[in-house]
Amino acid sequence: MTEATTVVILDEAQIDLDELAGSCNVSQTWIVEHVEAGVLLDNPDPDPSRWRFTSRDLLRARQISAIERHFEANPDLAGLFVDLLEEVERLRRRLRREGLELD
Repeated sequence: MTEATTVVILDEAQIDLDELAGSCNVSQTWIVEHVEAGVLLDNPDPDPSRWRFTSRDLLRARQISAIERHFEANPDLAGLFVDLLEEVERLRRRLRREGLELD
């Protein structure tokens, strides 16, 4: 059985390392490894206790975790995949703003 999760995106809301790990069902070590790999959190503070994550980071962490689980991908590959998904979504929004749609 698949469990559904509802997420409310609040752009100004920031969560800490423990809250992000709990929200993504991963360990704090997993988050630290992915921040150190450069696939989560832009320009992190050297002290993980001072890290604050945004809704964008939350979505990325969940996507990266899912890709790693489903495709046995390493963090770099999963991060690249999520980067590409985000770019496709940006391009789609741009097309919609211009009054164009993809089939």
